[in-house]
Amino acid sequence: MNRSIAIFGKILNERNAGLIGNIISILKAHSVEIYLHQQLYEFLQPSPAAIAQVSGTFSSHADMPQGVSYFFSVGGDGSFLESVNYVRNSGIPIVGINSGRLGFLATIAEQDLQQSIESLLAGNLPTEERTLLYVGSNMDLGDFPYALNDIVIQKKSGLLTVHVWCNDEFLNSYWADGLIIGTPTGSSAYSMSVGGPIVAPDARNFIISPIAPHNLTVRPLVIPDNSVLKLKTESRSNSFSLSMDSRSYDCSSDIELEVKRAEYRIKTVKPFSFYATLRNKLLWGVDKRN
Repeated sequence: MNRSIAIFGKILNERNAGLIGNIISILKAHSVEIYLHQQLYEFLQPSPAAIAQVSGTFSSHADMPQGVSYFFSVGGDGSFLESVNYVRNSGIPIVGINSGRLGFLATIAEQDLQQSIESLLAGNLPTEERTLLYVGSNMDLGDFPYALNDIVIQKKSGLLTVHVWCNDEFLNSYWADGLIIGTPTGSSAYSMSVGGPIVAPDARNFIISPIAPHNLTVRPLVIPDNSVLKLKTESRSNSFSLSMDSRSYDCSSDIELEVKRAEYRIKTVKPFSFYATLRNKLLWGVDKRN
């Protein structure tokens, strides 16, 4: 059975070059066809032994090779989030290989690389599906208005008021520096840093977390992910910033947003349990009394 793997990495440095070279060597030892992101391929040009084993390149979702079995994201969680734009609704599982420090999505460490890839190719690593957010708007948000982690509305200057309706029922007017609408995947990212709850990735919820709210009684709220949110903003600057994972937009206050669950989910490879990841990444249980 012929297998092919696409590799993406946005951090182009000497350390990642060595790591990707190691990945290529392991894959070729198992007769896997390899496709590199174009910028990554160009970065590796000084290593002819590595790129000689590459079957082709890609630069966007539109020219992704047919029949790719897995999409390798090399870097940190930021690289993983960008990978979503390449796989989209193809059903290709994303494999996060961590070359950084803290990673809830890029969970395969460099020292576990050989064993993890061999387990993956043997079919011994399960996959899981992650919910995406979809943003509808009366402004152009490009051809991929989706987010795996979160959607963030933030002030440009002064106080921002975000009016929120849930399933056409008025929820609240948030006076704050901004508002985060996160998925279970994104619950351990920005939402967690502002006091939001950590939610297991297979939960079917969204988390609404205000950023520095001016009403002390306002707290993060967990809602079912079949909810539809409508948002309008007010501010003295008549503008706000909208981010969807790693993509940012400058918006005027007359922009209205509708946020809901996307029509498809993203597949990820699950080398470790979520709870083991929490213990390892957040150092839970690291106490001399344990």
